[in-house]
Amino acid sequence: MINNDTIVALATASGSGAIAVIRLSGKDAVKIADRHFKSVVKDKLLVNQKTHTIHLGHIIDDNRVIDEALVSIFKNPNSYTGENVVEISCHGSIYIQQEIIQLFLRNGCRMADAGEFTLRAFLNGKLDLSQAEAVADLIASDNAASHQIAMQQMRGGFSSEIAKLREELMNFASLIELELDFSEEDVEFADRGQFKELIDRISFVLKRLIDSFAVGNVIKNGIPVAIVGEPNVGKSTLLNALLNEERAIVSDIAGTTRDTIEDEISIGGIGFRFIDTAGIRETKDVVESIGIKKTFEKMEQAQVVVLLFSAQEFKEDGKRLKVEIEKIKNRFPQKPLVIIANKIDTVSKKDLMSIESEFETIHLLSAKTGKGVEELKEKLIGFVNTGALRNNETIVTNTRHYDSLLKAFEEISKVKSGLEMGLSGDLMAIDIRQALFHFGEITGEITTDDLLGNIFANFCIGK
Repeated sequence: MINNDTIVALATASGSGAIAVIRLSGKDAVKIADRHFKSVVKDKLLVNQKTHTIHLGHIIDDNRVIDEALVSIFKNPNSYTGENVVEISCHGSIYIQQEIIQLFLRNGCRMADAGEFTLRAFLNGKLDLSQAEAVADLIASDNAASHQIAMQQMRGGFSSEIAKLREELMNFASLIELELDFSEEDVEFADRGQFKELIDRISFVLKRLIDSFAVGNVIKNGIPVAIVGEPNVGKSTLLNALLNEERAIVSDIAGTTRDTIEDEISIGGIGFRFIDTAGIRETKDVVESIGIKKTFEKMEQAQVVVLLFSAQEFKEDGKRLKVEIEKIKNRFPQKPLVIIANKIDTVSKKDLMSIESEFETIHLLSAKTGKGVEELKEKLIGFVNTGALRNNETIVTNTRHYDSLLKAFEEISKVKSGLEMGLSGDLMAIDIRQALFHFGEITGEITTDDLLGNIFANFCIGK
């Protein structure tokens, strides 16, 4: 699977900038870089320098100077990939980047595939597979919570927990396999009482990890929140207040928002994707009707629905609004529903007290003045179980890991049932082997070229 050739790629984001980093990795990385590097120190050669050192000089193509650069050397096995690695910090001109990369491509390097540096780190034992996947999650993290989870996984928190369970199960599996070799003598090497305790503990840990995926998936992908209501109740104004910018067009004309508008913000370290929808009402306008249809589609996709009315409506027509609220509740019974009385700046304090007494779960807010917006954010963050984050518990965010955990849990449940029924060791050994297989899939003890290809194809080139 692994190639021994030397690869090169831009390690920083594409485009011009102050600095760009070009990375080489492979057995001949230092030698190749040395042929095109002229140090400011006379007669200095990169091949003679110690690992983890930085050198100032020029990148040259024959007698032509391409750029002045800093060259960092990391010699195997003490590098990210476990191979010889050279990182060239040059000026961030796109022209300079391309000239340097093309120079090395002409002189013994190959362009790295997507994720090939991290793939080599995995194949050389510098990372296990779940840690390698966490590298991509860390790069993609766009809020504090997803960053925290990716860092924990990259440091081996998740994989060490799985590896420990797998090792204990493997020890018992070895004893049961040994019993099969002495089946005619009717001996029992594996203590069934201790084995049951282990299986119970593994079941408990697997269940906790499986349950954590609901939170992990939300943290990784963000929480979609649909802002719905009748036309001109302040949905777009609320979106702008939440985002703290003029993202949506605000007008006194009913039906201004004809299509859905989406944007994301981080609240308490969790990503929320707010969707401003077209106002729900009876209309003959074809375009507006399409927008209203999309509103219900977005409500289906959302995890939280924010239902907006104006405070004036609550004051004048509370009975009708109660019916409308019940319709939404009945249509989406599983979704958290936040009911908001907006435009509280347009009614009296007495009217607000009356609204609160009649609608117990109402949230009072003025999107125009910002009053109540922070309290709404706190209410939304309350829908996410952040306890596991605060306690630094392992949280599963990867669908592949979740699938393997489910399969491992199913096999462990079979082993547990077999113990309770007093099944023979040869029958339980089959289920134990399958559980071990699924554990190994997570950390990479068991892999296929197709699996690795699918995982690393999603990486960016240069990482």
